[in-house]
Parts: sequence; structure tokens; C-alpha cells
Amino acid sequence: MVYSPIVLDHFKNPRNVGEIISADGVGEVGNPGCGDMMNVYIKVENDRIVDVKFKTFGCGAAIAVSSMITEMARGKTLAEAMKITNADVAEALGGLPPNKLHCSNLGADALHSAIKNYLDRKAGKVPDTELDKEPHHKQEGAGCYCPYCQKQVEEESPMCIFCGKDIPHDHDH
Repeated sequence: MVYSPIVLDHFKNPRNVGEIISADGVGEVGNPGCGDMMNVYIKVENDRIVDVKFKTFGCGAAIAVSSMITEMARGKTLAEAMKITNADVAEALGGLPPNKLHCSNLGADALHSAIKNYLDRKAGKVPDTELDKEPHHKQEGAGCYCPYCQKQVEEESPMCIFCGKDIPHDHDH
């Protein structure tokens, strides 16, 4: 498997790694079953992405894609960023091996998801604080279940191992 010099650079020296604690929008995509999970965080001012960061769990190509999408989105208006395609990301990286093209799909999808989350929050459609997250759902005699994917999780688990989402604890449920 041969990676372009750009892919290798973004894998070895990823840009914009981390989380924006007070993000205006958060996009989460991936499949924990295959191992690639990507979160993109955006900060928006006057409909322009002024900061963007990512946290990715996955292969080198997924990390490079995450790094590249943040570079491509920074400074763009929301409309411009929504026009970035998965093919644009793969092209900006100098191409990806055929068996890694699915990784390029995560980049634009995560960015678009973060923008949609921002727009939904702005319209009052989704909660924008950690306090509004769903707690574990406890079922009598059956343990706790993730409120997002409905898989059984450990009672004190801070994160679902199946969907990768953070789960706050509420002992009343």
C-alpha cells in the first residue's frame, strides 16, 4: 500500500488535533465496528468557520483525512464548506489507495455533520449543553443501555464502546 507524501505528512504531523470545548457545532461519523470514528468540532463567527479541530480513532488514512478536512474548512463560509466533497479531500491528499477510499468519506461527512449540528443548534432544534445529554437507561434486572445506540453498557461507563458517544450518569434512571 503506497501513500502519497501529503498523506504521510498529515498522518505524521496532523493539524488541528483536539476538541473545541465550547464548539458551535460537532459532527460525529464512523463505524466503531470497523474501527474508524471521527469527530469534527467547529467554531463559527458571521457564518464563517474560524476554528476547526478533530479527534479521530482509526487508521493512518483516517487521521490524514481528518487533518486535511480541517485545513480545507478553516476560514471558509458555511456554504463554501458544505461544497467540499469526499472526492475533494482525497484529491487534496494526492489520492488514497483504493482500499482506503472509504476513509475519505468520513472527512466531508463529519464536517457537514458539524455544520448541520451548528445550524440545528442555532435554530433551537438540538440541546447545546452537556447537561442536556441523555443519561444511561437502566432497565430492571438488565443493566444499563446507551441512549444513542441501545447497546448494553457498564453502569459507570463514561463512553459507549459501541457508538463512541459520551454518556453522562444519572442514577435516578
